[in-house]
Amino acid sequence: MNGGDEVGGSGELPQPLDWRFSQVFGERSAGEEVQEVDIISAIEFDKSGDHLATGDRGGRVVLFERTDSKNASGARRDLEGTDYSLRHPEFRYKTEFQSHEPEFDYLKSLEIEEKINKIRWSQTANGALFLLSTNDKTIKFWKVQDKKIKKICDINTDSSRTLGNGSVASSSNSKTTNACLTNGGLPDKVNNSLSNDFSLPPGGIPLLRLPVVITTHETSPVARCRRVYTHAHDYHINSISNNSDGETFISADDLRINLWNLEISNQSFNIVDVKPANMEDLTEVITSAEFHPTHCNTLAYSSSKGSIRLIDLRQSALCDSHSKLFEDTETPSSRSFFTEIIASVSDIKFAKEGRYILSRDYMTLKLWDINMDSGPVSTFQVHEYLRPKLCDLYENDSIFDKFECCLSGDGLRVASGSYSNLFRVFGVSPGSTETTTLEASKNPMRRQVTTPSRPSRSLSSITRAVRRGAAESPGVDGNANSFDHTTKLLHLAWHPTENSIACAAANSLYMYYA
Repeated sequence: MNGGDEVGGSGELPQPLDWRFSQVFGERSAGEEVQEVDIISAIEFDKSGDHLATGDRGGRVVLFERTDSKNASGARRDLEGTDYSLRHPEFRYKTEFQSHEPEFDYLKSLEIEEKINKIRWSQTANGALFLLSTNDKTIKFWKVQDKKIKKICDINTDSSRTLGNGSVASSSNSKTTNACLTNGGLPDKVNNSLSNDFSLPPGGIPLLRLPVVITTHETSPVARCRRVYTHAHDYHINSISNNSDGETFISADDLRINLWNLEISNQSFNIVDVKPANMEDLTEVITSAEFHPTHCNTLAYSSSKGSIRLIDLRQSALCDSHSKLFEDTETPSSRSFFTEIIASVSDIKFAKEGRYILSRDYMTLKLWDINMDSGPVSTFQVHEYLRPKLCDLYENDSIFDKFECCLSGDGLRVASGSYSNLFRVFGVSPGSTETTTLEASKNPMRRQVTTPSRPSRSLSSITRAVRRGAAESPGVDGNANSFDHTTKLLHLAWHPTENSIACAAANSLYMYYA
C-alpha cells in the first residue's frame, strides 16, 4: 500500500470474491481421532508464494511447493483458449523434517514442548530455501536444498576393463548385470551368499567385485540445521520476524524483544524490555512483534492491553520509548470484567508496503494507518455473536485463544479465523460491504446465508472507523449456525500475490482460491 492507493483510493469498489475449494492435505475421515502432535500450529507462505511451510505441535515442519505456476508458459493461443476459472493454485508435498524435540530445563524444572510457534521464510540463495522456526525457547535456522541422489552399483570388474583411480568402465559383455542400489543397500543374492558357509574356490577368486558410487539425475530435498539460537529468552517466545536487510531478525517473548544476526547464534541484543523492577507492578505483556516490510529500522509490537507501539531502532540502543502509539480507547460505560482480556492483541501484520498495520484481538480485526494514531481506520467484527457468551468462554479458557490474521497482497482484503472451523474475509476499501464467511471444508460456502451483514458507522466518527460484520442474533454465528468452541481456526495465511488462502483446521491443511 503505497500512499494509501489500495485502501484510500477513489476508484471503483472491487467485486466480492467467489471463493472455491482448491486442495486439502491431511484430511481426516469421519470419526477419526486427531492426534495432539499432528495439530498444525503455524502456517507461512514464502515471498514468492511458490512454497508453503506448516509446523505442528509435534515439532515437525512440512514444506509444500507449487506445481501449477511452472506450467503456465504455453502458447498464447492455448492460454486464451483455456477456461481460466478451471485453473487454480496447486501445491504438492515437498519434504518434512523434525525441527524441534521436547526438552527439559533442569535449572527451572520446566518441560519445553516441541510445538512450533512460528515459521518465517528467509531469503533464498543458490536454489536453496532458508527458514526460521521456533518453539517456546529455541529458534533454529534451516536450509533445505535439493541434493542429487547417489547410488551404489555392483559391477563385475575385469582387468581388461579397469581404468585408473579405481574407476570401472561398464561393458555390454559383462557377465553380471549391473544392479544399482540406493543408500548402500545390498541385493538379496548377496545377503543369501553371506548367510551360507563361504569357502574360497581353488586358485582364489579371479575377478574382484567392487561397489561403485554413481550420482544420478534424481534429486531429493535435504534439510540441514545451520544455526541454533538459544538461551536468550526467560519467557515463552511468541514471535519471530525477519528484517528487510536480510541479515537480522527479532524474537519476542512476554517481556523482551531481542535482535539477532542470522550468522551469529551465541549473541543477541535486547532492544525492548518492559519488565518492571518489581514484577507486582507488571500491567501488560508483549503479545506479537513484526518488522516493517521495507524499512529495516522500524518495527511494531502489540501488547495485552490492546495497544500497538511503533519503534525506531535509530533512536537508541534500548528502545524503551516508542515513536508512535496506536490504541482504541473505549468509553468507561462499556467497560466490563472481560474488557482487558478481549482487548489483548494476538497478532499483527504489516501490509505489503508497510503503510497499514492489521491487528487481531479476540473479537475484532482492526486496520491502522501508521500516519494516523487517533484510532483504527476500520474495525471488523469477527464473531460479535459471542459477546453474550464471554462468561462461558472464560470458564473454558477459550477467551484466551490466539487467532492470527492476514492481508491480501494487494491490500484490498483481510481475513481471520473463528470457531466452528470458520474464517471470515472482509473488504477494506472505503464503502466496501464485502463480508464472506467460509468453512474449512471441501464445501466452504455450505454454511452461507443470503442475508448480508449490514455495515454500521462507529460512534467515533473522528477516527473514520467503520465497524462491519456484526451478527444480529446472539448465540449463533454470522450464518445463523450454532458455534462449536472446540473446533477453532487459529492459523491462516494469504498468498502474497494471488487471492489464495491456506488455513489449518486441526491436523488438516485447507486451501482456497478466488
